[in-house]
Amino acid sequence: MNRLSIDIGNSSTKLAVFAGSEMVHHQRLETIDVNDLAQLVEAFSPQKSIISTVKQEVDLLENFLKQHTTYTRFSTLLTKGIQNKYKTPATLGLDRWAAVLGANSLFPNSASLVIDAGTCITYDLLTSNGEYFGGSISPGIAMRFKAVHQFTGRLPMVDWDAEAEIPDGTDTQNAIKNGVLQGIINEIEGFIALNNKKESTLKVIITGGDANFLYKQLQNSIFAPQISKDPYLVLKGLNEAIAD
Repeated sequence: MNRLSIDIGNSSTKLAVFAGSEMVHHQRLETIDVNDLAQLVEAFSPQKSIISTVKQEVDLLENFLKQHTTYTRFSTLLTKGIQNKYKTPATLGLDRWAAVLGANSLFPNSASLVIDAGTCITYDLLTSNGEYFGGSISPGIAMRFKAVHQFTGRLPMVDWDAEAEIPDGTDTQNAIKNGVLQGIINEIEGFIALNNKKESTLKVIITGGDANFLYKQLQNSIFAPQISKDPYLVLKGLNEAIAD
C-alpha cells in the first residue's frame, strides 16, 4: 500500500511517497497545487494521504485527496501510542511532533533526542517509556549570525560556508564564525549530555536544513556512535501517523 506524506512549510513543500516504511519518491516544491497532486496520484496510486501544514488555505488540496485517497489532516492528536505530556499541545509545532513520531518508528522502545536544525534549533526528547514532555527551542545558525550584526553597532554580517571547518578567531569575521558555530556545537553536546544522564540508551537524530554541517562537526564528539542524521524524519513521521 502506497502512502503520500506532505509537509507544507512557510517557504517550501516537501512530499514523499512510501511503500510501507520504504520511501520510494521524494521531492521539494516552492508551491504545490492540485496539478502536482494529480501527477502523484496517477504515478503512484497512494491509498492513504496526510498533510501537515502551517498554512490555512489548503481546502483545494484536501478536497482532491479526499476524492482519491483516504485522507488525514495531521495534528498532535495522532499519537501512535506515544504519551504526549506537553502542557500546551495546541501550540506544539507539527514538524516537531512529526519528527518525534518518525524517531519512534526508527527506534521503537528506545529513548530518542530529536535535534531539528532549521530556522530555530529544537530539541525534543522521547523517553524509553514512550513519554514526550517537550524540549527546547533556540536560535538557528542563520538567526545567530543576523543577531550579531543587527544588535551591534559595528560587527559585520558574516557569510559562512557549511562545507568549511570552523575557523580560529584570528580576526573579527572569523571570531564571529567561531563564536556562533562552535557555540552551537557546544550547545548541542550539552543537550546530548544532559539527556544522556536521563536516558542511558539515548539515540540522537539530527534533521533539518543545517543537519549535514552539524552532523559532520559532531563526528569527533564522544557521543558520535549514537548520533545519526535523517533529512526525511518529518516525512517519515507523517507516514507513521497513517500507518496501519
